Amino acid sequence: MMILEFIMKAIVVLLALPAGYLLMSTLAAYLFRKCAIAENRQLRIGVLIPAHNEESGIVKTIEHVFACDYPSQKVDVFVIADNCSDQTAANASIAGARVFERTDLINRGKGQALDWFLKNMQEHYRHTEAIAIIDADSAPDANFLREISLSLNQPQVQVVQAYNGVSNAGAGWRPALIDAAFNVFNHLRMAGSSRLSGTAVLKGNGMAFRTELLRRYGWPCHSIVEDMEFTLRLLEDGVDVQYNPDAVIRSEMVTSGKNASSQRSRWESGRFMLVGSMGGTLMKRFLSTGNPRYLFAFAELALPPLSLVVLLFALATVGSLLLLKGAWLIPVICFWAILVFYVFSGQVQRRAPLSTWLYLATAPFYVAWKIPLYLTMLIRKSGSAWTRTARESERA
Repeated sequence: MMILEFIMKAIVVLLALPAGYLLMSTLAAYLFRKCAIAENRQLRIGVLIPAHNEESGIVKTIEHVFACDYPSQKVDVFVIADNCSDQTAANASIAGARVFERTDLINRGKGQALDWFLKNMQEHYRHTEAIAIIDADSAPDANFLREISLSLNQPQVQVVQAYNGVSNAGAGWRPALIDAAFNVFNHLRMAGSSRLSGTAVLKGNGMAFRTELLRRYGWPCHSIVEDMEFTLRLLEDGVDVQYNPDAVIRSEMVTSGKNASSQRSRWESGRFMLVGSMGGTLMKRFLSTGNPRYLFAFAELALPPLSLVVLLFALATVGSLLLLKGAWLIPVICFWAILVFYVFSGQVQRRAPLSTWLYLATAPFYVAWKIPLYLTMLIRKSGSAWTRTARESERA
């Protein structure tokens, strides 16, 4: 019994670390302000869209880009039709994009496609001053390009990340809960990290760069979570990622359990793999340099997904009630108070609709749905190939 009590106390102490970081991030997010000192000299922006078999949605995405409140003569749309076996290239061309077809069945993946374009097609985008990368199923808000230009006009800014949200939050409990999670993970944590360490994290969709930076780097990261990997590469080179919450881009989330499981499994397994490969390096750099930015980067990388945090807190609560007494129950109560403050703050800061607030009541079902997903991830190796998730419009 004494051994079990010791183990339970150790678990409570360990869980105090992520709980403390969530509290710090939440408080810091309330103090965050976007960087906007210099005036907005409207940049020539190339919008780069990597696409794999997106014939049904690529036209709408391109139309959203051209509908942005931004001078049309300063916008170019480039589409990488990567290993496509449908009409993606033809449809994108008709919609007004410049299309670059790539066929490489060995080096497959979003990162590989971006690297190919950025290294081999420099002549086609050399006239641009900035390049924004968006997903083929996303919809930028009208102010997206204007805000991207504003951020990249700041002298010290070379990279900017937009707020990445959900376009169909009212389509069911899964998209609604993902919307709530994005309000926390894609806004609050981004704002908190920016305030605490001066840099944020690339999210894969709605990220933009000064053209000369991409001409120099290409896209050197090819894992499933190439955006996070590139963030860490930039951190090592002293390049900050600025977060602009007023640049907004939204994507459709799946509603079916099968497609949602596939999508979440790829995202989260890739992130866990990156923890294993980069976590030690970040801690070594922090210990050798004393630079807190590496410690914050490690915390952002290592902090589990929200549903897993909830599950861990629940297990700690049950164990504490069975094995511990007195003052040891206070930290567990604090964990839940911090978690509620964290989740609710994300919704408040992003002005979540009433439907998202109401669907938060279904969060326990979402956590229960993910338990077998985590168990599967423990035994299944994840690949780096570009696996496309079926869109809601296709299911309809």
